[in-house]
Amino acid sequence: MSAVNEALIRDVVQEVLGRLGGAPVSNGKAAAPAPAKADCGCHGNGHASASPGRRGKFGVFQDANEACEAAHEAYQQLSEKGVAGRVKVVRIIKDLCTANAKEWGRIELEETKIGRLDHKIEKLYAQQGIPSVEFLNPLGLSGDHGITLEEYAPFGVIGAITPSTHSIPTMACNIISMVSAGNAVVFNSHPGAYKCAVMAARVFNQAIHRELGIENLACIVEPPTLESFNVIAKNENVKLLCVTGGPGVVKAAMASGKRAICAGPGNPPVLVDGTSCLTNAAKCTIFGASYDNNLLCIGEKEVFVLDSFFDKFMAAMEQNGAYRLNDGQVDRLAKEAFTFPQGQGAGCPDPVVNRNIIGRDPEVLARIAGATIPGGTQLLFAETRADNIFVHEEQMMPFLPIVRVRSVEEGVAAAKKAEHGYKHSAIIHSHDVANMTMMARALETTLFIKNGSCLAGLGAGGEGYSNFSIATTTGEGICNPKTFTRVRRCVLVDKLRIF
Repeated sequence: MSAVNEALIRDVVQEVLGRLGGAPVSNGKAAAPAPAKADCGCHGNGHASASPGRRGKFGVFQDANEACEAAHEAYQQLSEKGVAGRVKVVRIIKDLCTANAKEWGRIELEETKIGRLDHKIEKLYAQQGIPSVEFLNPLGLSGDHGITLEEYAPFGVIGAITPSTHSIPTMACNIISMVSAGNAVVFNSHPGAYKCAVMAARVFNQAIHRELGIENLACIVEPPTLESFNVIAKNENVKLLCVTGGPGVVKAAMASGKRAICAGPGNPPVLVDGTSCLTNAAKCTIFGASYDNNLLCIGEKEVFVLDSFFDKFMAAMEQNGAYRLNDGQVDRLAKEAFTFPQGQGAGCPDPVVNRNIIGRDPEVLARIAGATIPGGTQLLFAETRADNIFVHEEQMMPFLPIVRVRSVEEGVAAAKKAEHGYKHSAIIHSHDVANMTMMARALETTLFIKNGSCLAGLGAGGEGYSNFSIATTTGEGICNPKTFTRVRRCVLVDKLRIF
C-alpha cells in the first residue's frame, strides 16, 4: 500500500491544523504537539518501527503500527466473545458516557475552548440513543433449491479520524457502531482535542478489560500526527477508514487506496417560504444555529427568506433570543473571522476561518463586531447579500446571515449555490409540498429537514437515530453498525426445506 502523497498531507495539515486549531504550519509540515504524560510510560512518535517495552496500555499508544497490531489482536478476542460480548461493550461505553458526561464535557471544553458546556454534556448523554447490534438482523431466503443466509460481518480493524468539534462524543458513537458490527478501531484524533480523547479511550478500555478481558479494543495514538495517520492508513491490519472532518482529511483518506467512509464538510442552507409559522421557523433556526455555538456540521449556516415575509421573520428572530447586527458590525466581524492567505494560486484565494473565534460564545463575537448584547443571547444574525462571505463559508460560529429572495425558485437556487454541492444537509420551513419537493430534488442532501431544527435530522425533535459521523461524501449517510460491515452470503443447496 502506497503512502498518502505529500500534496494530500499538506491538505491535511491545512485542514486539521490550520482550520480548526493546532500547531502552526511551516513549509507544508506541522509541528506536532508535545506528548501529554500518560500512565503507560510509552515513548515513540508514530513511526513504523517497534521495540520491546513500547506497547500501549488500555488502548493508548505512541506507535501507530503497534496500535494497529494490538487492535487486530483485540478484534480476534472480540470474535470469541460473540454477539453477547459486543452487547456488553456497547453497554459499557454508553454507561460511562452517561456517568461522566458532566466531567468529560468540562474537560473537552477546557481543552478545545470551543462550544458550550451544556451542549457538550448533552452530546454525551445522547450516546444512549446510538443504535447497536439490533441493526444487524440477518436476511434469510428460502426456495425450491434450498436456503440462503446473508449476514453482516465485520471488516476487522477500522482506522478512524475524529474532529475537534465533538471529540469524545464522536469517538464514543464510533466505538458503539463499530464494535456492534464486530470490529476493533484505532483512532487518530484531531490535534486540538486529543488529550480528552486519550483520557476517554483509556477509561473505556479499562472497563472493557475488567468485564471481558480485552485490553485494546479502541486504540488511540498519543499524540496524533500526520505521520501516525499515514501509518494507520497503510497498516495491513486496517481494512477500512472512517473520517469525520473537513475536505483535506477526506481527500487524503479517499486517496489511501482503502475503502473510506467519509463525513465531509457542510454548509446547510435554510429556506423560509412564509407558508408555515414564522415564529416556529425562527425558534427552530435559533435553536439549531446556536447549538454548541454552531459547531455541528448539520447546523443552519445561512437562511433565505421570501421578501414578502422577510421583515416578520427578522422580528421573530429578535423576539426569540437572537440579536440583530447592522451592516457595519457585520463588516467588522467578517474582517476578524476570515483571512485570505497569499500564495494559493491565481484569482481570489480561499478564505480561512479564524480558529480563535470558531465555536466561541455570542458575547465574544459581539465584542469583535462592536455590539453590546443582552445576557442570554443565543445567536447573532443580520441581513446580508447572497454573495456575502458568511453565506458561502462554513464559519461554525453563532452568527447567521439572512438573505432576501424574490421567489421560491430564487431561494432554492441560492441555497444550492451556498451548499456547494456537498450534499450534506438542508432545511425548509414550509407547508407547501411542491416547494419542499423542489428544494429536496435540487439540493439532493443527505439530510433534508422540514419544519424543524437541524437537530431533528438526528432524532432530536424528530424521529430516527443519531450519530456524529454523517457520511455525506461517500454516501453512507448517518452511520450505524451496518455501515461498518460487509455482507456475507451462506448458501445451502436443496437441503433444510421443511415443506
